Amino acid sequence: MRRYRTLLLALACTLPAACSYKPSFINEYKIDVQQGNVLTQDMVAQLKPGQTREQVRFILGSPLITDIFHQQRWDYVYRFREGSSGKVQSRRFSVFFDAGDRLERVSGDVEVATVAELTTPVERMRLVDLGTISPEAAAEDAPPPEEPGFFRRMIKKIGF
Repeated sequence: MRRYRTLLLALACTLPAACSYKPSFINEYKIDVQQGNVLTQDMVAQLKPGQTREQVRFILGSPLITDIFHQQRWDYVYRFREGSSGKVQSRRFSVFFDAGDRLERVSGDVEVATVAELTTPVERMRLVDLGTISPEAAAEDAPPPEEPGFFRRMIKKIGF
């Protein structure tokens, strides 16, 4: 009876340890974690000195950090952790307002656009030439027309 209890105690102690062991060939899936405000260069390029808080909020979205002690400053923080490698990328962008709640300056990791980038029109569409095909070549390469199916033939026989 004593052996039985000792064996049961040993089994109870090793069972939780066995569940925590993971062989090296088993890799669990870890997701990418994205937190904060995603700011693009196009969004930052739309900022101009003198804009109101509402205009800045419309362009950039709500700030992640609004500090009660620094009411004239909004902070947009972004953090991305890659699940497979564990690499962390972080960005910080701050917007400063003057006493009249107008945009005064910005600072952070995202670059402000130059005057040339703002005044140059951006072409969003482009034409891709796939080449020209002669009508004879198009007729040769075209697949043969499909024969109508059973129901289509029946409807045609009936006269609909």
